This record gives sequence, structure tokens and C-alpha cells, in this order.
Amino acid sequence: MKKTLFTGSCVALITPFTETGVNYDKLEELIEWHIEKGTDAILICGTTGEASTMPDEEHMAVIKFAVEKINKRVHVMAGAGSNDTKHAIKLSKFCEEVGVDSILSVTPYYNKTTQEGLYQHFKAIAESVRLPIVLYNVPSRTNLNINPETLKRLSEIENIVAVKECNLMQAAEVIYLCGDNLHLYSGEDGNVLPLLALGGKGVISVVANIIPEDVHKMVTSFLEGDIETSRRIQIKTVPLEKALFCETNPIPVKAAMNLMGFNVGSCRLPLVDISEKGLAQLKKAMGEYGLI
Repeated sequence: MKKTLFTGSCVALITPFTETGVNYDKLEELIEWHIEKGTDAILICGTTGEASTMPDEEHMAVIKFAVEKINKRVHVMAGAGSNDTKHAIKLSKFCEEVGVDSILSVTPYYNKTTQEGLYQHFKAIAESVRLPIVLYNVPSRTNLNINPETLKRLSEIENIVAVKECNLMQAAEVIYLCGDNLHLYSGEDGNVLPLLALGGKGVISVVANIIPEDVHKMVTSFLEGDIETSRRIQIKTVPLEKALFCETNPIPVKAAMNLMGFNVGSCRLPLVDISEKGLAQLKKAMGEYGLI
């Protein structure tokens, strides 16, 4: 049995930008807000954090800043994945050096390797560090699924401890094959309860950027046996979740945070500002939820 990294809600934190770089004052404000609101873990420099448009120097500086500001108050996970194995190893080693608690390593995208290639990629990363590794299986973005049999092989590696699973259809099989050797976290805000019902430990969440207390409560209520409260929150968030994914993440969530007065700036190209149609849907959902 492998140690659980955290239970509850891990926010996939946005990165606030200005025209010249990262807004570190705003990033610190967001970190403090999440800790105050009960967020259980913080993922820095993930997909929602726009790591793909951050040069290594900036990417590493943001991770180091977050680790120092969080200062062990909650679990810190850092995005360190790449479709270049050597690059992923470089980022992973840096995360270990600065005191990250775990790393999130995405399925290598674009290259479209085989299942054996996936195994060797993640195995090489795991052998380069002692940090706990969370695999990130997101076929909708990478066009490549980590099959259950491959996850079973990877779960036998000591420091590969969990998967952020966006493919709910295989979650039961993964748990059947891996048992307590690989913990599951939902990578889809709309499927948190189904994954928890199968034995998942929590969610790595986009919607937690704007409703951290509710996402925390949804998970902890379920784990404490209050299924009805958890179910009500999951259902209540449906229009909000649909609005936050009406366009490519993190376009809508950054727009939502700006509507709430956080002033986190825009996304970096090639992502653009939200469309008028998307903004109207977002405002409607946020208004109904009581956020604006």
C-alpha cells in the first residue's frame, strides 16, 4: 500500500500574468486565498497554469516561489511533464531540489508513442528522482491514453503513486488492477463523485479556482459518509462546469476570476480572450451560482 498524498481538493491553479511576465503579488494573493478557503493541495504550473507557454526559467521560478510561499501549509504539486523525456527529467529534478511535495507528469503528447514507450518514459522520470509522481492521463489533450495494463506496470514502481485520471471509463479497471498501489484523483470536475465512489482520493480541479470551499466540501463530505451533501454540490456545479469548459481551459476560468475582481490578466497566445458567446454563458452560470 502506498501513502496517500492528500485527500480532498487540489486546485489546478491559474498563473496570473501581466504584459511583461508573472504577477507574483497576485500569485501570492491567490495562494493565501486558497489556503484560507480550505483547499487541500495546490497544483502549480499545470495545464490550467499555462506551463506550456512558460519558458523553463519562468516555469522554475514560479514553482520555487509557490513552494516558499506555501511553506508546507498544504501539499504542493508541480507540473513537470514534457513530451521530451530528458526535459521532463530536468524539470522533475528541479522540483525535488526546491522542495515540491509531488510532481504531475503528463502523458507525452504529439509524439504518440506506444504503450511500451509510455512505460519507459515514466520509468525514466521515476528513476531520476525520489519524489512521489502523479501520472496525468488526459487523452482529450494528448490524443493518447495510458491503458490500464500500462498503469498496472507503472504502479509497481515505488515512487509512481497516483494518477490524475480523465478517462472515467477505465477507472474501475485501473483500481481493480492496481489496488492500493496507485491512487486515483479525478481530472474532470464533472466526474468527481463517480470516481470517489470507485475509491478515488479527491480531485485536481479547475472549478476550485473560483469555488474552493464547495469543491473541498464536496470531496470531504463524501469521504466522511455524507453522500447527499456531496451529491447536491456536484449537481449544483453542473452549469458552472459547463461554462468553464465552453472554450479551451483556462480561457473561461481566467475570465471568471477577472469577473470576480481577482484581476489575473489574460491567457498567453495561442490562447485568446473568451468570446462574447462564451462570456454570456459564463456570466449566466456565475450569476445563478451567486458568484457575481
